[in-house]
Amino acid sequence: MSLGRKIIWRLEALAYDVVGLVLKLFPFGGISAFGGWLLRLIGPLTSKHRIAKTGLEIAFPDKSEAEITQILKDQWDNTGRTFAEFPITHRIKAFEDGRVTVKGLEIFKANAPAIIVTGHFANWEIMATVLTQSDLPVRITYRKINNSYIDERVRKQRERYGTKFLIQKSTHRGGRELLEALKNGESVALLNDQKFNTGVSVPFFGKDAMTAQGATRLALKTGRPLLPMGITREGPNFTVTFYEPIELETTGNRERDVLSGVTKVTEFIVDRIREEPAQWFWVHRRWPKALYKKD
Repeated sequence: MSLGRKIIWRLEALAYDVVGLVLKLFPFGGISAFGGWLLRLIGPLTSKHRIAKTGLEIAFPDKSEAEITQILKDQWDNTGRTFAEFPITHRIKAFEDGRVTVKGLEIFKANAPAIIVTGHFANWEIMATVLTQSDLPVRITYRKINNSYIDERVRKQRERYGTKFLIQKSTHRGGRELLEALKNGESVALLNDQKFNTGVSVPFFGKDAMTAQGATRLALKTGRPLLPMGITREGPNFTVTFYEPIELETTGNRERDVLSGVTKVTEFIVDRIREEPAQWFWVHRRWPKALYKKD
């Protein structure tokens, strides 16, 4: 690492620490509301706004300009709240303080150990909180942050509310640890809604998108249930829901069964987005870059 990069990363980590210290002084609801207000203000001024707008237009071609504009405003509110809430997520006691309503926990308990699949809905960190405070062993995959100093802080912060991590997903070592966790009676949780260049192409709102296949392959290999999970927010309060397992095909043609399973997972993701379109992470380029280019 170059000296310049190291200095920049340390300055970014210092800023992260300062923000975290300031946020500790305020209540969860106030911090959430402030984050929403701030991103509603500055989000539309960033390059991410066009990405989000294009994505919404692809997904909802029948919605009017006014409807898209309102969803954009609301999604910046959700994104701002999520980012502001993250440094203080450890305050959440999912089964005690009334801020989180959990539905379908009995489904999780009946199917554990399971391969839990979900997406970047509302504040996805709250789902991790529910999983790690459920008294059932769960490990959660993660993608390392480029800034190693911030990555270390984020890992420690998440561990404060009980999260156990696997090696970065999409690595051979990570795959082995996923298998070992399931064999040891631990569930594993994966986000399965973002672009994955080495995945398989399945329809996402009617447009082909490269999608990770690891969760489906793991379920087919181990025979453990593929259990979908979702979350919605109402201001600083949340509802986390476990759904019935996704039924996978076992025809003997593994690649066809994988494609079918990934398609079903993606359909689950799309259904949840349709229910609360402003509570998904639209600033991510989910489709090929060509679809985001304007004439």
